[in-house]
Amino acid sequence: MKIGYSFWGFLGNGITDTPDGGRSHRRPFIDALLARGHEIVFLQANRDLLEADDDLGGTYVFDSGIPKIDALFLEWRWAIDGRNTTACGTEGHTCDLHRQAELITRYTARRGTPTVIWDKDRKLRPESVWRSTLRTAVCEAALAPSPGAHRLLFPVDDQLLAQADPAALAAQPRDLALAYVGNQYDRDAHFDRYFAPAAAHVAHLVGGKWPRTDRWPHVRFLGRIPFPQAHGLYGRSLATVLMLPERYAAVGQMTQRIFEAVLAGCLPLAPADIRHVEEFVPAELIVSSGQEVSERLALLQKIAGSQRHADLIRACLERLDLFRLSRQVDALESVLTAIARPTAEQGAA
Repeated sequence: MKIGYSFWGFLGNGITDTPDGGRSHRRPFIDALLARGHEIVFLQANRDLLEADDDLGGTYVFDSGIPKIDALFLEWRWAIDGRNTTACGTEGHTCDLHRQAELITRYTARRGTPTVIWDKDRKLRPESVWRSTLRTAVCEAALAPSPGAHRLLFPVDDQLLAQADPAALAAQPRDLALAYVGNQYDRDAHFDRYFAPAAAHVAHLVGGKWPRTDRWPHVRFLGRIPFPQAHGLYGRSLATVLMLPERYAAVGQMTQRIFEAVLAGCLPLAPADIRHVEEFVPAELIVSSGQEVSERLALLQKIAGSQRHADLIRACLERLDLFRLSRQVDALESVLTAIARPTAEQGAA
């Protein structure tokens, strides 16, 4: 199947001064689709080349037109005031939303092209017409997706899971008790309740865009860090806290931060208010308060490098099977097969 793929971000390391959590899983996902015989053409701007001067080895195909495709796949974009809602050509404008509108109008609305909308940020309105459009499917990265939506989790490469060695990760020296890599967006409640109280008592670092930090003068914020440095920061730390916006926690939508941390041997402490939290981490790593975060960190500092530490890492790695890349490609192919079937009306024509 030839898939027109729309995303606004990077396949490589990209640039530091931009949010794009998809960098940890997008390229493996694309490569797995290619390995299964699909053809991929990217329909948004080639930001890797234009902004990061990375041609990705000439491996991928980008097209700014309206090429012939069998299916359209959209990493859903939404309106961001002052950025993609402004006129084309104005300072600070990004054309992701305009291009998405063109694609969905030309392919989905006019041609009836089978379309998958991956609502990774839970920004597609419940009343959106695209939720009920013929031959269109909505996917969400949640264990409890919206009514009518399909589950498509953020994927982690099978090979990375196979290579991870719990004993070696447990033995790795770690000078930090606590770390977090990610941006502030809608995470203040979790940060206030879980991370900030514990950070007052242990060595820690926070990497990412956090423009409003006055209420936490004791927390050490690094600002945005280059994408490759995230693994190194997790590799220095015993634990992280899986802080989620409420709209994610309510439906069990875990971000890529969980496997970025676990693959570096950094144990993920998960707030108890995350739906289906027990599917993401073992019971020992579920926390209900900042005090419990501090208690778990004290325990981890005592068992660091031990067999018990390695067993906890192993238990976390086992739970990443939920996100296994091959599972997610199977899930997408199943959705594509369903919406690509001729409708009853077409069959009767």
